[in-house]
Amino acid sequence: MQDITETLQAELIATAHALADAARPVTLAHFRDPAMQADNKAAGGFDPVTIADRGAEAAMRAVLAERRPDDGILGEEFEPVASRSGFTWVLDPIDGTRSYISGTPTWGVLVAVNAGAGPVCGLIDQPYIGERFFGGFGAAYVDGPLGRKDLSVRQGRSLAEATLFTTFPEVGTPAEGEAFRAVSAKVKLTRYGTDCYAYALLAAGQIDLVIEAGLNAFDVQGPIAVIEAAGGIVTDWRGNPVHDGGQVLAAATVELHAAALAILAQVHG
Repeated sequence: MQDITETLQAELIATAHALADAARPVTLAHFRDPAMQADNKAAGGFDPVTIADRGAEAAMRAVLAERRPDDGILGEEFEPVASRSGFTWVLDPIDGTRSYISGTPTWGVLVAVNAGAGPVCGLIDQPYIGERFFGGFGAAYVDGPLGRKDLSVRQGRSLAEATLFTTFPEVGTPAEGEAFRAVSAKVKLTRYGTDCYAYALLAAGQIDLVIEAGLNAFDVQGPIAVIEAAGGIVTDWRGNPVHDGGQVLAAATVELHAAALAILAQVHG
């Protein structure tokens, strides 16, 4: 990974916020609009995409074309752009489109910048609530209705005391679902359906674990940056880097991560 000077850090941070700023009005313009239609991207299931998804990513790409034209782009809705600078922006214009079209404010805009060995900074933005969770370059904070506060994961919880989140009760394949339920049986509380907002809650010290499967790079790189900056851990189900997506285990502490990892390995292999 190339050396990133303080000046370049400031530029990358400012660009990340500019991208989220560009996406906000586009997503809000269509949120809870009964007339909005969702197209289905999946042949054998339901993977919705809306005018807001496409419009928000287009708005972010326009910002990058102006501010960082040599950087690469990996986004959910349009073709990737190769990097000429060593930096790639990883964008999910609406993470949680199912939540978005249902009117629940747990979707978010995800932004990360990858310097080749994973995200160096990123954010989770929830436009409707007005909360933005940022992590990277030694900073971890949330700006929102309650002002700006530092982010720090929760400490001192055993697995039996932990709160676990995932988006879908099915989690992934039947085998992956079985592994998730084995962890769920050991925790105090399991909750569902919050998409990227669960990762934000983990970084904010509200919950302790997030376990998911079948994710893409653009689903996870923004959350990785925020959680790691807040002191947490994000890996795959074998303890390896998960920047490219797949099976994700996010934990507040080393101890919780090890406890959940042991169960996932035992049940799923």
